[in-house]
Amino acid sequence: MSRITIPELNALPEASQPILERVQKQLGSLPNLFRLIGVSSKALTAYTNFNSSISLALDAKTRERIALAVAQVNGCGYCLSAHTYLGLNLVKLSPEEIALNRKGQSNDAVAQAAVSFAAKVAKARGHVSAADLADVRAAGYSDAQIVEIVALVAESTFTNYLNEVAQTEIDFPVVDAEQAA
Repeated sequence: MSRITIPELNALPEASQPILERVQKQLGSLPNLFRLIGVSSKALTAYTNFNSSISLALDAKTRERIALAVAQVNGCGYCLSAHTYLGLNLVKLSPEEIALNRKGQSNDAVAQAAVSFAAKVAKARGHVSAADLADVRAAGYSDAQIVEIVALVAESTFTNYLNEVAQTEIDFPVVDAEQAA
C-alpha cells in the first residue's frame, strides 16, 4: 500500500485534472505514478513539461535503456517495472537487452556509451571522471547529447525517489529491483 494516498482522477486538484486527462488519453490508462505526482499540480506541471521536452532527446530505445539503468541504480521497483514493460512493448527491446541495461550495459555499441555514462552519473551523483566524458564523446555523443543524458538521469531519479518515498503500488507486471539483473 502506498505511503502517500494516490487518489482517483476526480479527487485530484482541479489544476491537475486536465493534464492527467491528456496523459490518460495518450497512454490509454493513467498509471499510479501520474496520479501520485498529480497530488501537487505544481509538481505535475513541472514534471510533464520537463518530460515532454526531454522526450525529444536521443532516440526512444536509448531513453528507455537509460531509465532502466537509473532505476536499477536507485533500486526503484516501480520504475523498473514500468520501463521493462515499456521497453518490451513500446520500443521493442529484447529481454536480454533489458537485463544488460539494468547493469548499465547494452548490446548496441553506441547505446552502450550512453547507458554506461548514465549509470555512472546516477551512481556517482554527477561526480564522473574526465575519462567517463571522453568515453561517451568517443562513441559520438555531442556535448548537447551529454547534457540530455544527464537530464534523463535527473528525470528518472525524480520518479525513482518519489516512488520509493511513496512506496507506490506497482500497476505494471512487477520487476523486482532486488533480483539480479
